[in-house]
Amino acid sequence: MEPVSEMAGSRAATTALLAGLRADNLSPAAVVSFLGQAAHRSLLQAARRPRALAELTALHGVLYRLARGRRPGRRWVAASWVLAASHLGLLEHRTRLTAADVLTLLRANLSALPGGTGRASGVLAVGLDLADGRLARHQGTSSPFGDYADTFADAAFWTWLTLRHEPSAAVRVAAIAAWALPVVTVTGLGLRRGAMPERPRPVLLRPAAALQAVVALRHLTRLGHCPPSADVSGVPSTCTPCQNATWFLIFRARGLGLG
Repeated sequence: MEPVSEMAGSRAATTALLAGLRADNLSPAAVVSFLGQAAHRSLLQAARRPRALAELTALHGVLYRLARGRRPGRRWVAASWVLAASHLGLLEHRTRLTAADVLTLLRANLSALPGGTGRASGVLAVGLDLADGRLARHQGTSSPFGDYADTFADAAFWTWLTLRHEPSAAVRVAAIAAWALPVVTVTGLGLRRGAMPERPRPVLLRPAAALQAVVALRHLTRLGHCPPSADVSGVPSTCTPCQNATWFLIFRARGLGLG
């Protein structure tokens, strides 16, 4: 059997690692071997993509400077670099980052940057999420790296925003549960089957997307108020212009059918 470190495809390599882990019934020795082989492959894959690694390092260098004196700040950016650098093998045949990848990584680090706690930060995160997906599809640059970076970016930013700024315990519990469900499901399937599963189906992601909209809108309206407005009929509206724009951006653009 070809060594995992030499396998060209990241999916095949991950499946081989998971198969070995399952064959040994998740024993401590199997877990240590799994982590060791995964780390070794990650280092080799990063070394084989020096241009992508340089671009990734340059981007995080800029973000690191911008995060100075902020919380979670530079530690967050450093963790982002480690995670991204150790998954460059997911770029598959590509040797550099794309514009969509850069937008995804910006979203992943939004909480550490200036404006990351502003009232429009949730709306900005949704806008970046929409932009990177559409850009990747338009340019034909979709990759496993972008797919999984997108998932991590969502989990990181929205978990942080919810735990740090959402006052409602019920919303916090519902949001964390919705974001954890796809991750737990995919991880569980991978370990049970001994093979790398597909990304979560849209039906599993829909609750998380809906709660992103809820958290973003609550954060927007809680930290500030827009002047009252009137609808097209001249009757005063119960929603401000900012609220209307937010609902349109989040719900209509994402096609959630929630309003």
